[in-house]
Amino acid sequence: MADKVVFSLLETPLFPDFSRLFQRLGYREQRFDSTRKAISALKTQQPDLVLGEFVYGYGNNYAGVNICNLDVFLYSLQKYAPAAGVIVLVEKGEREYAAKLADLFDLQAILTLPVTEQALLAAINSDE
Repeated sequence: MADKVVFSLLETPLFPDFSRLFQRLGYREQRFDSTRKAISALKTQQPDLVLGEFVYGYGNNYAGVNICNLDVFLYSLQKYAPAAGVIVLVEKGEREYAAKLADLFDLQAILTLPVTEQALLAAINSDE
């Protein structure tokens, strides 16, 4: 049986390291520090799960056309891996904006930082 693949999109140091959890669950993790790199990887490797850090774009294009750092990636994900589960990590102060993302995309879960391993595991298992 082939390993399941998880894409971890992390752009700030707040992002927790769940590598050990993913390994125990049989996921092969690919980590990206930009959505551009993750979109490029989608063309050759389709993830089963995406763990993305939500960063709202105050006063830039995100606040106009796009909501955050993830939405362009999520549009690409619909094309290349539509069955992938998506779990979004968000800071408490940006939670209301992450809800807007959920209006556009089918998200498995939105978890508020700090996130425990148990909370992430529950979110992963919620789709099984």
